[in-house]
Amino acid sequence: MFQYEFRVPEQKQVRMIVHTDCKNEADDQYAVAHHLMTPRFDVRGIIAGHFDDNRNRYPKGESAKASYDEVIKVLELMHVREEYPVFLGAGTPLADEQTPIESEGARFIIEEAMRDDPRPLFIGMQGAITDLASAILMEPRICERMTAIWIGGGVYPEGGFEFNLIQDVHAANVVFGSAMPLWQVPMNVYKQMTVSLAELQLKVRPYGQIGRYLFEQMAEFNVHAADSPNWPHGEIWGLGDQGTIAVLMEENEKTDGYEMIPAPRFDTETMKYIHGQENRKIRVYHKLNDRLTLEDFFCKLQLNFPKEES
Repeated sequence: MFQYEFRVPEQKQVRMIVHTDCKNEADDQYAVAHHLMTPRFDVRGIIAGHFDDNRNRYPKGESAKASYDEVIKVLELMHVREEYPVFLGAGTPLADEQTPIESEGARFIIEEAMRDDPRPLFIGMQGAITDLASAILMEPRICERMTAIWIGGGVYPEGGFEFNLIQDVHAANVVFGSAMPLWQVPMNVYKQMTVSLAELQLKVRPYGQIGRYLFEQMAEFNVHAADSPNWPHGEIWGLGDQGTIAVLMEENEKTDGYEMIPAPRFDTETMKYIHGQENRKIRVYHKLNDRLTLEDFFCKLQLNFPKEES
């Protein structure tokens, strides 16, 4: 697997579930690769999530399978297909806030959370939050046994439209209203993870089959989605899903990047925050260490995958 000339002591490692809508666009694959190359993370499994509100790119109910196939492709290109179990999540959002959708992904979350292991468990949610909400509804005791990190939600304090949130507002309300510790990376914060395509051509493309694929699929998507009026931007991209790595790379004592607030609800129509709830406090980030996170990714990719000639 991945080799470094340093060792992360076992007592500093954390268990990690990676939840990804991996075929939604072009940054998710980067985050999956980064999680796997990070020795602090004992990645217990990867869950492929839906992005059912997907600009009609896939028929209703089939986007989770597209994510699943893309996860498999990333693992194969990294030569680790047999090292990590992959689970299929729900194909659609929740119908309401009371009815879970049973899936491989939701069952795996419960199984891993209830397993005896002294190391902390995190789930990095990089899209729709359906499977975590379903797991909470199916087995509320998991809230005491894990921490959720979610890339999603609009800009505080008002909120509003945000892509990951619109995929399942009911699920977001389940998780925000639960007892589970939650670290939220809202839209204006995950957009801090900005790179240029030139940077990726230099620092990613030459390094192994995975590096070539990561760059080329992004360059292709950049052209494919060009008719969209506001996104993508032509020559830059946001690696926003790297936020699930960034928050765990920070020093524990470094508290100036987030604040603790009572968890709001979301208006199901406008997606705006409804404050004043009697919920536990959650960690809401307003700053990420993008330099540390992105350079860490570039270094790990280059250390593990030899440079190929153009």
